[in-house]
Amino acid sequence: MEVRFTPEEEARIAEIATQEGVAPAELVKDAAMRLLEEDTRFRAGVRKGIEQANRGEFIEEEEMGPASSECSNRDAGSLDVRGGGRPRAH
Repeated sequence: MEVRFTPEEEARIAEIATQEGVAPAELVKDAAMRLLEEDTRFRAGVRKGIEQANRGEFIEEEEMGPASSECSNRDAGSLDVRGGGRPRAH
């Protein structure tokens, strides 16, 4: 498999690889593998949630905890549609 990067992207990868003391190819490979592992966990969680929802297994909003309401409040007000979808200052 071959992946192509722009000269700017290659420079950034080389800079980070140098800082970390690894070869650029190894840095890219490790990053890709971590991304795939994270994506696999995320997709499994989504599938599990869909399966639970299909079985009617829901929790009440109060049971979700403070973190979920913080996310809801932040996400609900984060875009100003009148301003072309740009984030609003909080």
